[in-house]
Amino acid sequence: MSAEDRIKELGIELPTPPGPVGNYIGATRTGNLIYLSGHGPRNADGSMISGKVGADMDIDEAYAVARIVGLGLMATLKAHIGDLNKVKQVIKTLGMVNAVPEFNDHPKVINGASDLFVDVFGDAGRGARSAVGMGSLPNQIPVEVEMIIEIED
Repeated sequence: MSAEDRIKELGIELPTPPGPVGNYIGATRTGNLIYLSGHGPRNADGSMISGKVGADMDIDEAYAVARIVGLGLMATLKAHIGDLNKVKQVIKTLGMVNAVPEFNDHPKVINGASDLFVDVFGDAGRGARSAVGMGSLPNQIPVEVEMIIEIED
């Protein structure tokens, strides 16, 4: 099943791609690689979701936030390449979690984005990944994710 069909089957609605909040672009291409800038979680009205994992939200809530970030990444990717069926492989994901110092389940949080990509792209959605903790993130967002995607010409 194609990625676009899978999105429909799962009932996923991609948000409007978020605009940059500085002097950069949301995605850039070199050869067949798309580099997606770090994305944070946005509510439907465009406002940022904030909070520190382990203090303001638990793992399940943070997992859901990471999934929202994944939806934003897919929206930016689709806007950049036009058709998510062009995705050949997720190459690398870097997930950053704004967490209290004693929090140690960063990978479980970032699974929210990674699981979404596997749900949509199947095995092609599974790539190399890092999940790291941060003392803070911009605007106190709980999760930021950036990715590298290989596409077909």
